[in-house]
Amino acid sequence: MAFTAQLLLLSSLFLQPVLVLSQTNGSIAVGGSLTATAEGNSSSSWLSPSGDFAFGFRPLGNNDLFLLSIWYAKIPDRTIVWYANNKPAVAPAAPLGSTVNLTAHSGLVLTSPQGKELWKSETIVGVVANGVFNDTGNFVLEDDSSKKLWESFKNPTDTILPGQIIETGGSLASRQSETNYSKGRFQLRLQQDGNLVLNSINFTTASTNTPYYGSATTTGTVPGSEGKQLVFNDSGYLYVLRENGGKYTLTWGNRVSAMAYYTRATLNFDGVFAQYVHPKTFSGNASWEPLWSLPENICLDIDADSGPGVCGFNSICALSAADKRPKCECPRGFSLLDPNDLYGSCKPDFIQSCEEKEEEHLYDVQMLTNTDWLTSEYSRLEEFTADNCSESCIQDCLCGVAIYSNQTCWKKELPLSNGRVDSGLRATTFIKFRKDNSTLPVPPSPSPDDKKNNKTTFTGIRPVDALFRRGST
Repeated sequence: MAFTAQLLLLSSLFLQPVLVLSQTNGSIAVGGSLTATAEGNSSSSWLSPSGDFAFGFRPLGNNDLFLLSIWYAKIPDRTIVWYANNKPAVAPAAPLGSTVNLTAHSGLVLTSPQGKELWKSETIVGVVANGVFNDTGNFVLEDDSSKKLWESFKNPTDTILPGQIIETGGSLASRQSETNYSKGRFQLRLQQDGNLVLNSINFTTASTNTPYYGSATTTGTVPGSEGKQLVFNDSGYLYVLRENGGKYTLTWGNRVSAMAYYTRATLNFDGVFAQYVHPKTFSGNASWEPLWSLPENICLDIDADSGPGVCGFNSICALSAADKRPKCECPRGFSLLDPNDLYGSCKPDFIQSCEEKEEEHLYDVQMLTNTDWLTSEYSRLEEFTADNCSESCIQDCLCGVAIYSNQTCWKKELPLSNGRVDSGLRATTFIKFRKDNSTLPVPPSPSPDDKKNNKTTFTGIRPVDALFRRGST
């Protein structure tokens, strides 16, 4: 018995360095596994050799759900740069106790505590000998001749890192929100014609809308000018490499040292594609700083042909001067349909009816400058003053908003889409709201005579789900 105990102790002394080595040299043997634990201990992640990146389970809030992902391990917010994603839409949330195993024939396999397969790396052609987690943040599966069978860099989610290349036809997809990693409404794609584009996605049909940004790296008068790769080089420069070897550079702004800074380029959930830098050595509250972003102003660059805007129906999009990211706001008399979705649709807090008498005494307008919605115009009135425009909307039971500019009044009805602040508009906006919070009383039942005459009366009431369906054109 004593001999057995000594043997076990001796074995543990030999095994311990192997375990530490597997977490410091970035090599993971077939049969290696991680478990999603509440404590987030060493059994929850593998580290790259430098410790800059971690692969494993990140908690999603405080609900015992985890995301299999890769993240920056040495900075406080542990920014995620890759995550397991079941195409086309869902990032699997792994319950507490889930495991990811490195297998010879299926690669990485994520399973629930009950043994249900939640995700696995794409079809592996060959036999996996080991996994290699590089200091670039790339997780690679290799065979016994070191041939790459699968790698996270070839299966990007919303972020591209230095050393990573996106080939023609490749793409990044935004997440749904800052904390929801399911597929969102925007994508970056290097098209077959070589053009790098940003566009929104129509969830109903899965089709893409007209791009709101394009690099114009297509075939031109110069042979071979079309793009063939989106390259993020080791120095932190992002560019479209053309067939003829030329480069269309995306990175601009202040130059930073790749030795001193982490850098990444991310397609954010709001459709803005930006490159960020973070100091590797810091004290205090260091954070990611944007170097540049595309497009210049997403609130203006997404037009009616490019699909619904960043913000939901009846909402107003304004660009933040600090980080060039859009912010959404409901006008007076409106509130968020879903209080948890700050970028969602705004519903009116009142019901407008064409059956009410003396309507002009019930409503007023909020006056804004240089604010517009691109759709829902139903009336254009010439030779008007601003006061005429405001009064016309108040007295019109169909009018939700009126836009006045250069003696012209445009009246628009709800729901409104593609709302934005545009300093170049030179217009005055009148947003109609009810002075009190009264709601429309239930109308009387139709009389038999009404049915005989088959008459209909518009009341201004529409089903909420029909008014605020996002993601459709």
